[in-house]
Amino acid sequence: MRAARTLATLDEVDPGDHVCQVLDPADDVMDRSRAFVADGALFGDKVVIIGPAPRTGGEFAQLVLDPSRLEGSLLAAVRREAVSAGREGFRSLRVLHHVTPSGRTERPEDLLRSELELEEFATDSGALVVCAYSGGDWDASTLEQVRCVHPHHLGSRPASPAFQVYRTGKDGWTVNGVIDSEGAPAFGNILRTLLAQTATVRLLCHALEFFDAAGMSALAGAARCLPDRKVVLEGTNDTVRLAWELSGFAVRDVPVVMAP
Repeated sequence: MRAARTLATLDEVDPGDHVCQVLDPADDVMDRSRAFVADGALFGDKVVIIGPAPRTGGEFAQLVLDPSRLEGSLLAAVRREAVSAGREGFRSLRVLHHVTPSGRTERPEDLLRSELELEEFATDSGALVVCAYSGGDWDASTLEQVRCVHPHHLGSRPASPAFQVYRTGKDGWTVNGVIDSEGAPAFGNILRTLLAQTATVRLLCHALEFFDAAGMSALAGAARCLPDRKVVLEGTNDTVRLAWELSGFAVRDVPVVMAP
């Protein structure tokens, strides 16, 4: 079973992992990620770096894809590289995604969509994906939202966020941790992003520790935005289901199903 975890170093990245690496402003992405890139040769992985040309590490220049020059979406590009890696006999695809505000995914909603797509891609393909963010380039709110959709973390702030939403095979999306008033806006944004891409979003909530009124309001608001879609929460306990009903959300115009 795929599980969230915090990594001490990038040496611990395994196939299917999707890692958020938060760098200090003075850090150079290639200096901090050099071992991850170099390990491609050791394990037989095809390496692709997505981002601006690195200031250091010129030996990896031939591996860099400029996000502003990609044909189609980032997801389409990594899928093409994964297919190519399979034909060429590589074990897997190893992706270092250096995310910068100058790229094509600047808005928080664009970042969330891109990261959720990469999360699904890593799970389905077995690729190793590291997304590197410089703490000096992004505001704290945006960083917190993107950290919520990575099951694996490493960097200057390696502690996991209050909650996480990550892919669980093809069965749905695991939700763990605590969703309260502080995390409710991010949770609502993540749900709206998922609902925009699929008719039914299945959330596995067995590891959800706490879900307060603000979180429920964010869930209801996201579901109401796209009434032709549906959110199914599995693994909810009696208290959560009762609170949902007492809050007045168990109505027809809120397309949410809560199941034990």
